[in-house]
Amino acid sequence: MKHPIRVVLADDHELVLEGLRTMLDAESDIKVLGTAHTGEAALEMVRRLQPDVAVLDLELGGLSGLATLEKIRGEKLPVRVLVLTAYSDGGSMRQALELGADGYALKTEPPQQTVASIRQVHRGQLVFPLAAKRWLLGRSGLPDPGKLTDREQAVLALVAEGETNAAIATKLRVSENTVKFHLQNLYLKLGVSNRTEAAARYLKERSARR
Repeated sequence: MKHPIRVVLADDHELVLEGLRTMLDAESDIKVLGTAHTGEAALEMVRRLQPDVAVLDLELGGLSGLATLEKIRGEKLPVRVLVLTAYSDGGSMRQALELGADGYALKTEPPQQTVASIRQVHRGQLVFPLAAKRWLLGRSGLPDPGKLTDREQAVLALVAEGETNAAIATKLRVSENTVKFHLQNLYLKLGVSNRTEAAARYLKERSARR
């Protein structure tokens, strides 16, 4: 029998915490180890209980969610972090992922989507809300290969060379999560679903320019 996903929850609203705990307690493959209202309490709980996943709100008492995330990554604590927030703006999501969050989910999404996000993050998948696609692609919501940023183009070129995420992160001096974030962006912009398709698209267009 598989061990349940061990989770710590942090939010400054008691009702939100209780709602999350009740929802997750109903899932046989998830076990809530504890809840916290402040960033300091969440950090202490992660250190002491060593959960598989920490679910953090951006707005916490004391240390903010982002500051807590930064400390978790700074101490190299072995935990996946899912940011669960009401903030749907691209800036907050980018900041969280660049600080090392493994996923970013919205409180406005259906409850089962939150449960699914926890499972995905635990599996090592980078999670971001469906609503973010519009922000990532621009207002039109349509793929546009011409709008790749310089960093996305650099990541794509290295993917086409067969480099792993870890190798790309080392070469560009960024975190692996940042590489994953750029990959998700360029997949959407290119209208592809994986690195093989992205590399093929890059090589085809490079060949056509010669």
